[in-house]
Amino acid sequence: MEIQEFFDIINREHRIDAVSEAHQLMHRLSQEALQITCELNGAYHTPEEVRTLMMKLTGREIDEGFGLFPPFYTDCGKNIRIGKRVFINSGCRFQDQGGVTIGDDTLIGHNVVLATINHDLDPRKRRDNIFAPIIIGKSVWIGANATVLPGVTIGAGAVVAAGAVVTKDVPENTVVGGVPARILKEIAGY
Repeated sequence: MEIQEFFDIINREHRIDAVSEAHQLMHRLSQEALQITCELNGAYHTPEEVRTLMMKLTGREIDEGFGLFPPFYTDCGKNIRIGKRVFINSGCRFQDQGGVTIGDDTLIGHNVVLATINHDLDPRKRRDNIFAPIIIGKSVWIGANATVLPGVTIGAGAVVAAGAVVTKDVPENTVVGGVPARILKEIAGY
C-alpha cells in the first residue's frame, strides 16, 4: 500500500481496521517519524536545519518563515500542512494521520496536543482507528498545554487559552478556554 492510498482510505472511510494493511502502513510511517523526530530532538540544530528536518518529516516544502523549538513529536508527519510564518513552541505532540492543517501566522504554545485519531466505543472494535482532521485558520494563537481533539476547526484570528480542551469548532476572532473549551469573548478581527 502506498501513502496516498492510505490517506485516500482515511479521507473516504474515516476509519481503518486494526488488522488491515492500512494499519500496518500506519505503523511503518510511525517508525519513520520516530527516526526523524529522534534526530530533530537529539541535538542542537540551526533554524535552517530544523526546517529541513520538518520538510523531510512532512514530505512537503515549508516556508522560510517557519519556526520550531524542539522537542517536537508526531506519530506520522506525512499529513501535516504548515502555512507561512508558523511558529511551534517546544514539547508539542501532533497525531496527524487524520490531517493537520495550520494556517499562516499561527502560533502554537508549549506542549500543545493536536489529536486526529479516536477509537471505537465498542470494546470489540476498540483497536480500530477513527480519523477526523484538525484545521487551524490564519493568525490563530493556541496557548500552552491546550489539546485539540479530532474534527475541530479553529477559525482565523481565534485564541485558545492555555490548558483548554477543544472538543468542537471555534468561531473566528473568539477566545475559548476551559475543559471543555467554551467561548469566553469575541475579539476584534484583523
